[in-house]
Amino acid sequence: MSATTWSGQVPAALEEVDLRVDLAGMRLKNPVMTASGCAAAGRELDSFFDVTDIGAVVTKSVMLDPRSGNPTPRMAETPSGMLNSIGLQGPGIDSFLATDLPWLVSRKARAVVSIAGSSLGEYAELARRVGNSPGVSAVEVNISCPNVHNRGLVFACDPYQAAKVMAAVRRDVPRDVPVFAKLSADVTDLVTVAESVMAAGATGLAMINTLLGLSIDPVTLRPVLGGVTGGLSGPAIRPVALRCVWQVHQAMPDVPIIGIGGIRTGLDALEFMLAGASAVQVGTIIFHDPSAPIRIVTELRAELAARGFTSPSQVVGLAHTPTADSLAATDLEGLRSP
Repeated sequence: MSATTWSGQVPAALEEVDLRVDLAGMRLKNPVMTASGCAAAGRELDSFFDVTDIGAVVTKSVMLDPRSGNPTPRMAETPSGMLNSIGLQGPGIDSFLATDLPWLVSRKARAVVSIAGSSLGEYAELARRVGNSPGVSAVEVNISCPNVHNRGLVFACDPYQAAKVMAAVRRDVPRDVPVFAKLSADVTDLVTVAESVMAAGATGLAMINTLLGLSIDPVTLRPVLGGVTGGLSGPAIRPVALRCVWQVHQAMPDVPIIGIGGIRTGLDALEFMLAGASAVQVGTIIFHDPSAPIRIVTELRAELAARGFTSPSQVVGLAHTPTADSLAATDLEGLRSP
């Protein structure tokens, strides 16, 4: 008698699993990408594995002008994660379009370009230049940046401001190029923000960005990071990220979601897909395991096969589906006398 999975299905052979996904019209070899800020534009990772073997390379957020970033120290290890306060250091859009993007195109890698600005004008200009550049598969909009024209309010923390950014970006990006809004969990009502950016023209959502955190040095008795606070990433935030994906998928089941936050294994990736993500991004684990993205591709294939699935699309949002036991319990509840 054949062994069966938890769902009663016979496990599939590895070669039967087709990892290809359609993400908002973007055809990917598999649903695993890098996360912005953890692998620059992918060149450094290419010595560890072929970057064309993962779904896409998501670039470090590019800004309009060169930026030196925050004062050092910029990184600090935390239990089950790390804090970073890099400050979006980078050479600016001119250098990116002259060197980084052409390299990705020459390697035939899927390039998802992350953009970040401090004003609507900056986002619009970046969107126009990036969105109309050959070889760009999608644009990811990092709206977790302070709005310099609104007393430093972070765009992603306000539905109205977030929607204004997305409207400006969508206006200048060709319709056949998907635009993903990268959301923050540091808000009271994430679903409201998600609804606002989708109404403003976003194609899909990337969730979540890092959480704001702080670490204090017991020797100096001062904050460890030069910028005082920083973004918390790694396994410590995975339950939060998973909850965010779950909530937004439950409210907006037809919206393409990219799950991000502490993914270290294929099982972690599967968990995000069960919650409602159509694809995932791998970030912090890259710092001590540069080959993690391709390893996670292999592990995800095995996790799907072990449960009898032959495509990632079969598991997207599956955790929201009522089980036979829960349906039976609901039926019994309805039969009880008031």
